[in-house]
Amino acid sequence: MQIRELTIPDSYEITPKQFGDDRGVFLEWYRFDKLEEVIGHPLDLAQANTSVSKKGVVRGIHFADIPPSQAKYVTCTHGAVLDFVIDIRVGSPTFGQWDSVLLDGVDRRAIYISEGLGHAFVALTDDATVSYLVTSTFNAEREHGIDPRDPAIGLVFPPEAGEPLLSPKDTDAPTLAEAAEAGILPTWDQARAFYASLSEKGV
Repeated sequence: MQIRELTIPDSYEITPKQFGDDRGVFLEWYRFDKLEEVIGHPLDLAQANTSVSKKGVVRGIHFADIPPSQAKYVTCTHGAVLDFVIDIRVGSPTFGQWDSVLLDGVDRRAIYISEGLGHAFVALTDDATVSYLVTSTFNAEREHGIDPRDPAIGLVFPPEAGEPLLSPKDTDAPTLAEAAEAGILPTWDQARAFYASLSEKGV
């Protein structure tokens, strides 16, 4: 597999090598050892999630408190989504910026999103099926959101997604500036210290 760091530090696009014949296709969509070589520590996976979304559904922007936050390894097993990683770490050189990866059932890419980063996606097809491997179990008290329509972030949803469909939880979420003022955002220093602790633990 090929692993490429995105423009947001500590996030990566993973493109697997696919082996196809007249029976179908085989691929490795997750390899802990290959990812560990890049990020410096193994993933301690704790939970696996799947969501199925109608075309136009937007999920996110979601993040969790550090520590332990929640790193995510995300792929789309059916249909297509545009997946976003948003840097919400106060003090980061790319704070407030985002990058995106097309996840679909053709190239079968995945995206790795480190702890402390924001995550969102928009479904480009009906029945878009997204599977996540995550490093901590869900804890509602430590989970937060940012309004994905925040113009200061400026996520761009492709025209083929149609009219965005959002939950009240996401539309009622604060803007990035409001979240910063409320003190709920992780910081760059917190995140870097946490990544370093994971690397030391993995030695």
